[in-house]
Amino acid sequence: MATFYCEYCGHKFADVRQLVNSTCSNHPDGPNRGKHKLYEGREKSSYLCRFCGRTFPTIMQMVYAPCSCHPKGCNKGHHSPAL
Repeated sequence: MATFYCEYCGHKFADVRQLVNSTCSNHPDGPNRGKHKLYEGREKSSYLCRFCGRTFPTIMQMVYAPCSCHPKGCNKGHHSPAL
């Protein structure tokens, strides 16, 4: 059975339709102001931030931590998983 993750909040879903049709609490436009975004990478034992290179054991732990190398400025955005 496949598992699908949201790139914004790290929540996992068993069905892509459920993921893309639900609102996301960590959406870049604000809490519940947009839908989840499908993480298109594969499931891994650790995830790498595309901005700073730091690794995390889960996407969820990654996306809620502020990133010191975020394009909006130091700690002005969250880490983002690299594919």
